[in-house]
Amino acid sequence: MTQQRIRIGDLLVEKGRITDEQLKSALAEQKKTGRKLGRQLIEMGFVSEGDMLDLLSEQLKIPRVDLRHYRLDPETVQKLPETHARRFRAIVLEDTGEDYLVGLADPTDIFAYDELSRVLKKPVRLAVVSEDDLLNGIDTSYRRTDEIANLAEELGEEVGSEDDIDLATLADDQGEANAPVVRLLQSIMEDAVQVGASDVHIEPDERGLRIRQRVDGVLQEHIMQQKNVAAALISRLKIMCGLNISERRMPQDGRFQVRVRGRSIDVRLSTLPMQHGESVVMRLLDQSQGILSLDSLGMPEEVLRRFRRRIHQPHGLVLVTGPTGSGKTTTLYGALSEINKAEVKIITAEDPVEYRLARVNQVQVREDIGFTFARVLRSALRQDPDILMVGEMRDEETAMIGLRAAVTGHLVFSTLHTNDAVATAIRLLDMGAESYMLSAALRGILAQRLLRRVCDNCKTPYQPDDQESVWLRGTLGERADEITFYQGRGCHRCNNTGYRGRMGVFELLEINAEMADALRRGDQSDFAAACRRDPHYRPMSLVALDYARDGVTSLEEVFRVLGEVEEEAEVEGTSEVEEAPPVATASSGYTLEHGGGPDGTGHSDRGGGAPPLALEDD
Repeated sequence: MTQQRIRIGDLLVEKGRITDEQLKSALAEQKKTGRKLGRQLIEMGFVSEGDMLDLLSEQLKIPRVDLRHYRLDPETVQKLPETHARRFRAIVLEDTGEDYLVGLADPTDIFAYDELSRVLKKPVRLAVVSEDDLLNGIDTSYRRTDEIANLAEELGEEVGSEDDIDLATLADDQGEANAPVVRLLQSIMEDAVQVGASDVHIEPDERGLRIRQRVDGVLQEHIMQQKNVAAALISRLKIMCGLNISERRMPQDGRFQVRVRGRSIDVRLSTLPMQHGESVVMRLLDQSQGILSLDSLGMPEEVLRRFRRRIHQPHGLVLVTGPTGSGKTTTLYGALSEINKAEVKIITAEDPVEYRLARVNQVQVREDIGFTFARVLRSALRQDPDILMVGEMRDEETAMIGLRAAVTGHLVFSTLHTNDAVATAIRLLDMGAESYMLSAALRGILAQRLLRRVCDNCKTPYQPDDQESVWLRGTLGERADEITFYQGRGCHRCNNTGYRGRMGVFELLEINAEMADALRRGDQSDFAAACRRDPHYRPMSLVALDYARDGVTSLEEVFRVLGEVEEEAEVEGTSEVEEAPPVATASSGYTLEHGGGPDGTGHSDRGGGAPPLALEDD
């Protein structure tokens, strides 16, 4: 095949897709950015990527392949080394035995074509593909599982038995970049960042070493037979954190920073002695992504408008609740970054401090030396703050200090580990908070969870089973039978899970006079009834069902994440489902519209590394 030389700018002008002035403007900008001209024209909005790909396909007489609906074979893809795939923006689509079909983001690149032919050692046929889809395909196809296994085997041979590990050698910096344990850790971290993992678990077992990554809130497992590498791996991690490598009987916590794939990753590490060694869990926080704004969290417009009203009030208590990994901390950071002004003093008490905010006085809680949330709060109130953020209200003392601050002219934010907004106020009463103080201080409660999004690439219609059908008819009536639900089959883009990325589900409860009166009397039943009567309060379970009905998530995911909420509603025997407003449509403002993707990340609430605009773990 003879590769044609095409000047893409002249071709677009000739075909009337862009003007001469637009071409000159793009060429001038290209000199500053160094991008390829085609990508520069797309970035400047002069031509769409689809139009450009169609034009190249027509002019070069090569097929255009939509990778979103193309089933990639990882073995075929890896015929081309990853370094060449990323350098030339190329991916092997098909191996006929006689030649290769290779997708290129820029099929006019003659040098790339020549190099690919040389490396693959077979004739090459070209197809044109979207650059974004190509990069996603590369990320999902070039996993490092084989590399990790090979390095583990090499390290296993080097260390011998666990009792033979030379700790002095592990601590030696000489030539450490090429040491097997360092290369193994590097591969593990790169693989985790590549798939958008929020946590990495390293667990020694009786027969081997288990490495698990939490992606979109669910663990994915990889087992290595070399059990003897666990101690070397964990000792190396302890050295990076400055921990005691000889202490294996007590838990230890540490922190370190690494650069992985051009990203600055903050790693929080926890060790725990187990029967067969020490278990290590690393929480990965992508510092390079920065703090997400409230607009990027995916809140429905109506909920966002009401939540903004609460965080801009002069005083009172605003709570963000949900289980671990539901994105509470991300939401609070988004709120703080919005109200962080030069004329306002903000003090936070956190355990740990996850992201650094300019102008905000962030205090690290140290329970081991008695520097608790309550003690930080008492000291912070003497620092003339306008706004306080308490990482978590763990006990009665912290709750009472926070409530007093809220009624004495301060705006206070905090979190609680509760399942929904209604249960949050009741939990504070159960913790011993004075009812009169709670009714005067509490202004709003935002409860949230994270649901996995069905993969658009392998989405298929799904027929609810009998149990799900009964619940749906009880919730939606006979119209439930007319709704088409979806689930993912599993494909290369979602790592065969059927899900790709996550989104937030929010429930906002604003305290009105009727609710405040019930709290003042300490009447939990009246408070719950007043919440259900509020026309603005929409239970999280119904909001989640909206997304399942619109095909954004699956019924299975709704029940997995919110099942206990439904059980509680059923046990209480309330009629909240029937009294609630009609189920929202995609245009009603209750459906989240934001992108997924690894980070889309990424990082990530358990997230991880997480998809763009996805909430991060707390």
